[in-house]
Amino acid sequence: MSDKDKKSMMYQGKQFLIVRREFYLCPKANSMKDNSSFCGSYKVRVGDINYGGHMGNDKALLLFHDARIHFLEERGFSESDIGGPGLIMGDAHVYFKKEVFRGDELKVFIHIEEIRELSFVMHYSVLREEVVVVHGHTKMVSFDYEKRRLAKIPAAFLKKIQL
Repeated sequence: MSDKDKKSMMYQGKQFLIVRREFYLCPKANSMKDNSSFCGSYKVRVGDINYGGHMGNDKALLLFHDARIHFLEERGFSESDIGGPGLIMGDAHVYFKKEVFRGDELKVFIHIEEIRELSFVMHYSVLREEVVVVHGHTKMVSFDYEKRRLAKIPAAFLKKIQL
């Protein structure tokens, strides 16, 4: 990747490295010191637009989901395997602040908080030109898909997502 494809920005007092791709995530300035925060970028496509001429409300959760998948992959995990159990969504909240249109370049910032024995909360802020257009959070719960029950979050996973 060339240096012209890289830039950095500050958001909520944290430094993020921004790298251009269709959708990507990037740890804070490549330092990996803050494993619970990261960012990504997404260009709104025609399929994201609804009959109102703006991004459909269902696409916000898909954007959160896409970001979450990339975050997990960057750390060697997936939603179905975080070191044994997988993840299942316990709840989701989306707050729309501005309309989003086809061609908009969005930055997605995610921060993990409220880490518990069985769950954690991922907070999402979606920005267009430094203005928040969508924000929300999802409670992610550790789940053993074979036994069909909640499971303790593995220590190896916690180590990779905490400060």
